[in-house]
Amino acid sequence: MSILSTLLRTVDRVASPSVEAEAHCDIPCGIYDPHAAQVAAHTVVRMNQLIADLPTDDMETYGAKLGRYVSAKEEHAELVKQEIRILWGDYFRPEHVEQYPNLHTLVFTTMKQASAARQNVSMDNAQSLLASVQEISEIFWKTKGAEVRRTPSRQTSGGEIVYPA
Repeated sequence: MSILSTLLRTVDRVASPSVEAEAHCDIPCGIYDPHAAQVAAHTVVRMNQLIADLPTDDMETYGAKLGRYVSAKEEHAELVKQEIRILWGDYFRPEHVEQYPNLHTLVFTTMKQASAARQNVSMDNAQSLLASVQEISEIFWKTKGAEVRRTPSRQTSGGEIVYPA
């Protein structure tokens, strides 16, 4: 390789740095599943449980744990929003909305519930978010022609997970 060639490649890299792109996936791959949204919603519930159970006798430990739990709660509420956005934008089609007329409102409400779960420490918000995600999961699987079943989550958050039957 010549010095000139090396120099030109170096100048090109500096002048045109690469841009990172993230997507699920706009090929489209056709692989969608609401499971990650359900697990994230269960995590929001669990973080609210842990926050409610924090002992206040040691404020230093309380503050450290509270910060970690709130951070995890917010991260997973945002993950719910991301996963639901993917289903809404990439998977659901107009015929699904015709078949399930409440789908648009349900997705909108779920996004707002996830925001509320980020903004507040509220078991009511967390449980409402989980219920909405489960309802979207049921609709998702039904649009694929699958019967659905709810099964105990076996997670420390309790509750159920929606699966295709």
